[in-house]
Amino acid sequence: MVNKRVASCGEAIADLRDGATVMVGGFGSAGLPGGLIAAVLAHGARDLTVISNNAGYDGEGVASLIEAGRVRKLVCSYPLTAGATAFRDAYRRGEVELELVAQGTLVERIRCAGAGLGGFYCPITARTILAEGKDTREINGVQHVLELPLHADFALIRARTADRLGNLDYHLAGRNFNPVMATAARVVVAEVDTMVEAGAMNPEHIVTPGIFVHRLVTIGGQSARSEQ
Repeated sequence: MVNKRVASCGEAIADLRDGATVMVGGFGSAGLPGGLIAAVLAHGARDLTVISNNAGYDGEGVASLIEAGRVRKLVCSYPLTAGATAFRDAYRRGEVELELVAQGTLVERIRCAGAGLGGFYCPITARTILAEGKDTREINGVQHVLELPLHADFALIRARTADRLGNLDYHLAGRNFNPVMATAARVVVAEVDTMVEAGAMNPEHIVTPGIFVHRLVTIGGQSARSEQ
């Protein structure tokens, strides 16, 4: 019987290794897999490349990993937030590298990885420093820059409900980067609020099919009618 549930966040990321590339879902605090991030912190993996929309807030999210010196490189669209100093200070000290990516470009690069595409041409960064070193060509009179797909070893995501097969739905703004990141990593770990029986979810409400998800852990929620 397929059952992707694991007992803890620590068990879910136990095979994370130094130097891994890790996608972290969420948009600010919405849809942030806080339990899994805490488990990465406790695990001790270092030299991580983290792909995330933002750099977190001090003491929360990706910022906690940066503060602990675990992040070698950050790929994100929004590294600076009012009152958040972890990334700013680490970057100024030369402790973390930044690859800045426009938000729409970031999500499309992740989608391309999940779809098995080789990249796409985008006009957003043409004639800017973000285009340096990238293939550029004119399409219909407009300069476009080749943006390559973003793959990861792990994707750490947050969902509202799951069944043991790994099917997921999301709560409101929690449906941000989480679904697309679930398609683009070798190992996808979902932190969920509630676990239900297989077949209990309305198929029309499933956003991420279980085929993309490898491990599930329940955080702060409940299992609805436990399965044998």
